Amino acid sequence: MSDEPCEQIKKFVFNSKKEGGSSEILEILIPEKLQASYSFYTWPCAPILAWFLWERRADLSGKHILELGAGTALPGILAAKCGATVTLTDSAVLPKSLQHIKRCCEVNGLNNNQVRVTGLSWGLFLTSTFALGPVDLIIGSDCFYDPSVFEDIIVTVSYLLDCNPQARFLSVYQERSADWSIEHLLHKWKLRCEHIPLNTLGTESGVDINELMHDHTIHLLEITKN
Repeated sequence: MSDEPCEQIKKFVFNSKKEGGSSEILEILIPEKLQASYSFYTWPCAPILAWFLWERRADLSGKHILELGAGTALPGILAAKCGATVTLTDSAVLPKSLQHIKRCCEVNGLNNNQVRVTGLSWGLFLTSTFALGPVDLIIGSDCFYDPSVFEDIIVTVSYLLDCNPQARFLSVYQERSADWSIEHLLHKWKLRCEHIPLNTLGTESGVDINELMHDHTIHLLEITKN
């Protein structure tokens, strides 16, 4: 009898109405495993970021997008489906998580020309960190889940933006404590941050943003170099 946790497939549907009454629809299938790990479940921040990218999909084609802490990689997979070249990353010391990202890509018919999966540990500058090449956009959903990793994330983002000064980091995070803040770290590493409102997200597609958030308080930040 296998010790592997049971896999279930979750379907995410993105739609948009076109002129003339027709609609554009994209379906993404995400395999999830029922086990105690961050990486194998799609947390509420990921669909929020994916919808934000979907509504700006015309800007994604031809861009190189890097996803940090990808997990099940819903936003990154959506970006690839919309014409971007995507690098999906998760911790280099979690090979099962990286393998699961590859599984998510395979389920959605993505090949190595569209998506690359590689290990990238926050705060550690390994060979993979230096081999990413030019990046147009960095994305991350629910990376700021534990204050102990906040500076590691910020250091990594600061380095990536130093290498790609035209790029920006879009981060969707769930507010878990009013006492948690990255403001001092942004100042320390010479980054600036803008809060992007989410109140109109999904409106044109008839999506209830509050339903997507599952009663959580979720924010979207755009982080750039000073």
